This record gives sequence, structure tokens and C-alpha cells, in this order.
Amino acid sequence: MQNIMKNFDFIFNDITYQILTVIVITAFLHLIVKFVLVLLSRSTRFTNNQYDDLVISAITKPILWVTWIIGVIFTIDIIDIKIDEDVYLLLSDLLQISVIVLTSWAVVRVITAIELEVVSNLKGKNRFADDGTISAFAKLLRIIVIMSMALILLQYIGFSISGLLAFGGIGGIAIGFAAQDLLSNFFGGLMIHLDRPFAVGDWVRSPDQNIEGTVENIGWRVTTIRTFDKRPLYVPNSTFSTISVENPSRMSNRRIKETIGIRYDDARQVKLILDEVRNYLINHPDIDTKQTLMVNFNEFGESSLDFFIYCFTKTTVWTEYHMVKESVLLDILDIVHKHSADFAYPTQRLSVELMK
Repeated sequence: MQNIMKNFDFIFNDITYQILTVIVITAFLHLIVKFVLVLLSRSTRFTNNQYDDLVISAITKPILWVTWIIGVIFTIDIIDIKIDEDVYLLLSDLLQISVIVLTSWAVVRVITAIELEVVSNLKGKNRFADDGTISAFAKLLRIIVIMSMALILLQYIGFSISGLLAFGGIGGIAIGFAAQDLLSNFFGGLMIHLDRPFAVGDWVRSPDQNIEGTVENIGWRVTTIRTFDKRPLYVPNSTFSTISVENPSRMSNRRIKETIGIRYDDARQVKLILDEVRNYLINHPDIDTKQTLMVNFNEFGESSLDFFIYCFTKTTVWTEYHMVKESVLLDILDIVHKHSADFAYPTQRLSVELMK
């Protein structure tokens, strides 16, 4: 009995020393890997490429976890003679599954880090790129990574992927009929992100439907538009594939188009007024002279001599545009009065013939 106890103590102590050795080596490996990653992180700070910093930062935690998992795998190999074979196989499978999960976690972290960096770099620089589009593609990539990981895990633990995919094909047909509207809205949202007819913050309107307002959110099913009376309008994404959408936020200029009538009594002053108004608009600091600019006598009206002004402002901001337009119209009013003329209003002249 004493000999058996001595042999047991020897075996236990021998395994204990081996496990302690593995733990020490794993901790040392952990420190070495961490030191190497810190050196890589410091060296990438001096490069012009910002994405290598993001990749190193994103994979640091998963790699450090992998070092400890490697240590646990070696520990299980040491004590496999002391535990049940089924338990040993279960622990081995769990550890290998952990490696797959950590690898997927690292890829997802890289995608998220790059997404945030791209959004930060493009903000305010590219009016056609918005965080909604970038986030949509990043979300799609994360879904692909997670689904791939799930399929690999299912295959690893013994499920038949071919049978699952076949079932998915049959189920997909049924789901397609049951959720046709949901799928059409999903692909409608995808087309919005790809074609980018508008972005979050744009003012949009449709001549086909009563839709007008500022885009607040572009989701996978609906797009949220805040109307000008501050009511939220939820438009299914599939709607945008069947209607015309106008995006006034992307206009390059705003137009001033007005017709002005002068009295027939001031016919001799019309040419002088037109010349001065034309010169005034050409020299106006808020009028874009690179665009069409016209001031022309247009029509002999019933009660007035009509001329029109046609020009474009440099600003596209709604409030600033109206301030510029107000300034132009008031100055034209002064020009007309300066030439001792006045604006016409509907009048009728009666000719009465007195009988003798």
C-alpha cells in the first residue's frame, strides 16, 4: 500500500511540475507576443498608412487569448492519461472551437476598426459618401464572417452542411413567398446604398408621391424622412425603385426667375432700366456669373411692358438664397424708381365719345 501511494505521489508531482512548466512557458510566450505586438504598433505609427495601426490594435486581444489557449491544449495533452477519453475529446474540441471563434472575432474587430476610420476620414470631405453606406457594407461583411464561422463550427461538430444548405434552399423559396415585401425592401435599401441617390441629411422630394423632407436614417427596411412640419415619414425602401426622387441638396446653384412689368407711360425708360439691371446683376457678389444670366424685354402685356430676370445665386442654402433674392428685388425696385418709372398694375382705359 505504501508503495502504491509513493508511485501515485510521484506521478502526481511529475504531472504537476509539467503543468507548472507549461503555465510558466505560456506566460512567458504571452509576454513575448505582447512585446512584439507593442513594437509593431509603435513602428506602424510612423507609416503613412493608418490601417496597419488599426489591424494591429484589432488583433492584439484575440492573439493574446490564443497564446493561453495553446497553453491549455498542451496541458490537456499532459493530463490525458488521468482523465476520461470522452472528456479529453470534449475539451480538445472546445479549445479548437475557441480558436475558430477568436479568429472570427479578430476579423470582426478589424472590419469594425476600418469602418470607424473610413467614416472619420470621409466625413465632411465627400458629400456622396455617408456613414450609413459604409456601415451597411461593414455590417454585411460582419454577417458574412459570422455566418461562415457558424457553418465551419457546424461542420466541425458533425452536422452535414450539404443537407443544411439543401434545406436552406427549400426553406428560402418558402420564405421568399412569405416575406416578399421584406426582401424587396431589403434589396431596395441595398440599391440605395449602392446607387446613393441621397444620403443622410439630404433634402429629398418626389414628384410622383407626396414625399418631401430631410433624410434622417436609411435602414434595411424603411427610410426615415423628417418632413418640414417636423413629422417623421417612414417610406419602405422598395418605393424608391418605382418613383422618381429629386435631391435639391445636391443642386449647384439656386435660380432667380422673375417677370417685372413697367407702365406703358414709362416706355422710353425701359431700355435704360434693362441696361442698369443687367450691369447690376453682373457685378452682384452673390450672383454666379458663370451660369446663365439674362435680363430681357419679354412681352407687351395687357397693362405693362414686361421684362424678365433669369440668374443663379452662388449659395444653395435656402435661407441665404431668399436673402439674396430679396436684396436683388429691392435693388431693382430702386433702379426703376431712379429712372422716374413705376411698376404697372392691371388697369383699363375707357374712351367715352360725347354725342353732340
